[in-house]
Amino acid sequence: MSQVLHTPPPSPAPADEDDLAALAARYGLTVSGARPSLPAYVGQLWERRHFITAFATAKLTAQYSQAKLGQVWQVLTPLLNAAVYYFIFGVLLGTKRGVPDYIPFLVTGVFIWTFTQSSIMAGTRAISGNLGLVRALHFPRAALPISFALQQLQQLLFSMAALFVILICFGVPISVSWLLVIPALFLQFTFNAGVSMVMARMGAKTPDIAQLMPFILRTWMYLSGVMWSISKLTKGDHLPHLVTVALETNPAAVYIDLMRYALIDSFHSSQLPPHVWAAATGWALIAGVGGFIYFWKAEETYGRG
Repeated sequence: MSQVLHTPPPSPAPADEDDLAALAARYGLTVSGARPSLPAYVGQLWERRHFITAFATAKLTAQYSQAKLGQVWQVLTPLLNAAVYYFIFGVLLGTKRGVPDYIPFLVTGVFIWTFTQSSIMAGTRAISGNLGLVRALHFPRAALPISFALQQLQQLLFSMAALFVILICFGVPISVSWLLVIPALFLQFTFNAGVSMVMARMGAKTPDIAQLMPFILRTWMYLSGVMWSISKLTKGDHLPHLVTVALETNPAAVYIDLMRYALIDSFHSSQLPPHVWAAATGWALIAGVGGFIYFWKAEETYGRG
């Protein structure tokens, strides 16, 4: 009995990449998770603006939902921090000497610094702490760090009522200069959101950064004049010029001084660093635009691996 050997048919040649690209284009197929163009990305964020605000509000509401005092902790936390700093720095170390209206000076610094600190800390974990959401839903990932910065802005606005009461109780009069709070907070929010996006990308790749950030932020706080007056320290020529410039142009200190100038009548323009509004705008543009582009460039990598 003879056996007939059947030769298997030759396998088809692999399709050329150009042919596959043309086939995908013909049927409107795109790469899953591909990074959109920058203008398209901005448009996607704008389309999801309601999601961003609702997510921020929901996070703020749930933040203290397990505590008996609930949302009161939004005000108590920075106030307790201010009380501790007043005892340690104002009383024991004597930083209140020569600083008019020291308690309003200190409380304003603590509230404004807490806004930046909390925004950056939340932004660092924006991707790594929400991987389930990132992997389950398709949306521009920048919505997460922006919403966390917006959450902290909402918390600050809620706490500002207590700040205004403190200012009035310590004899600070209501002034038209209080309206400067609006542009100052807008610039600070832009700066915070930009830095949050930078840290979100770094935290997504290296989650251990979140463990290091409290030490970096604490050092930054001590250099930002939260508990002491930068203008008083830099008066005279006892510090090197570069150190004076670094202290005065420190972005956290710039936004804190702007808020003190807006709210406290004894905090005069002579205590502000040179060209303070230009510096505040420049930091907001550098961090906001630069941080957004830096985050967008890694859009397709978030949630993978």
